[in-house]
Amino acid sequence: MPLVILSEKIGPLEVLTYLVAGPETGEALVVDPGGPAPQLEARFEQEGWRLRWIVNTHGHADHIAGNDRWAARTGAPVVMHRLDAEFFQQPEMQAQAQAEGFPPLTRVDLPVEDGHLLTLGKWQARMLHTPGHTPGAICLYFPGHLFCGDTLFVEAAGRTDLPGGSLDQLIRSLQEKIMPLPDDTRIWPGHDYGGLASSTLGDEKINNPYLTDFF
Repeated sequence: MPLVILSEKIGPLEVLTYLVAGPETGEALVVDPGGPAPQLEARFEQEGWRLRWIVNTHGHADHIAGNDRWAARTGAPVVMHRLDAEFFQQPEMQAQAQAEGFPPLTRVDLPVEDGHLLTLGKWQARMLHTPGHTPGAICLYFPGHLFCGDTLFVEAAGRTDLPGGSLDQLIRSLQEKIMPLPDDTRIWPGHDYGGLASSTLGDEKINNPYLTDFF
């Protein structure tokens, strides 16, 4: 059976939060919980899934605002790349999150590195460290699916003018970590700024200027 992938647009910045489940074992993970997610939470309860992981593709406040809610409800650990765990728990970054009306990052239970594997039933997800939007940005890769946070959007890519951002790093991440993936990989971005909520990497290699104009 294929993965079940559900999404809901959450919060004032309309983060796309994903609930991913392996139906054979009833195990699930949530990607970038941006706050209360009534549709995803209802489906989670209805199916009786067990949450294994809370995965943050990066540490920006709009992507982590629902961490504590899901953790308190399920006991699942919060997963983030080590560099973002360190960067966004600095006092100045916590203060910035609060100034924007979001809870600050206060916990990371499992700091990971590039190549770390998360097991979800019979599936394994591999962490791809893709710095550029933030120092510890990651994409979560299941065979056939890439949850890319704010590293890659449909026909666009994440900002690099925020603290910790770097256009040079972002382009290198896209070239070295994203471009080698199979063309039929479906991308699931952190926002639908491009007007579409999803695409394939093959289409992005043709239509996304960050994948056509910088290499």
